[in-house]
Amino acid sequence: MNLRALVFDTYGTLVDWRGSVRDELAAFGRARGLHHDWDAILADWKACYRPGMDAVNRGEAPWTTIEQIYRRRLVEVLGLRGIAASEAELEQLTRAWWRLRPWPDTVFGLTRLKRRYIVSPLSNASFTGMVHLAKHAALPWDCIITAENAHRYKPHPDVYRTALTLLGLRADEVMLVAAHNYDLAAAQALDLRTAFVPRPLEYGPGQTSDLVAEGKWDVVADSVEELAAALGC
Repeated sequence: MNLRALVFDTYGTLVDWRGSVRDELAAFGRARGLHHDWDAILADWKACYRPGMDAVNRGEAPWTTIEQIYRRRLVEVLGLRGIAASEAELEQLTRAWWRLRPWPDTVFGLTRLKRRYIVSPLSNASFTGMVHLAKHAALPWDCIITAENAHRYKPHPDVYRTALTLLGLRADEVMLVAAHNYDLAAAQALDLRTAFVPRPLEYGPGQTSDLVAEGKWDVVADSVEELAAALGC
């Protein structure tokens, strides 16, 4: 492979969004003496993710950052349970998505890959959200590319094409790394190289999706460090 750059899905693939956001919700509850099933609340909150993005991709909604999608849904989720929150608290909880913990292999694996390749996120995050997340989780990016650059969300082809344009590279020179088969399929359809790094605990111990490679991806690795080794880093 004539690789020059690797672009990474980030939520789930590189960072533990579920554990991180659940802990912030639980801390919010403890501070207020609230007793709720925070796992269920998080699942209800996260359920807005795909529908909100799909509405943008279909042209049914104007460009809206993922924070705006999440914040609207958070108000609904808390309201349904009779939980009042101030504007400052809503902002703090929404920005929990900027403070996600990296998986144990992420930072070291990215650092190894960075020695040989350009490394960048290709995330459905907002640009500012990914900047703050990189700072918080010490993700050693060379640059930052997100859905906001394309004003579309993955798996819309414009997101992957925008990454190629911004990097100034051909599709066969860029590899998408993701824990989600749908993301890899969309990239492969545009001739990008693909690497699958499964995260079987992304959705918790009962996860049933994305446990195994469902396509003929160029590389399948159990961690970012294993991917780095496979690519000669």
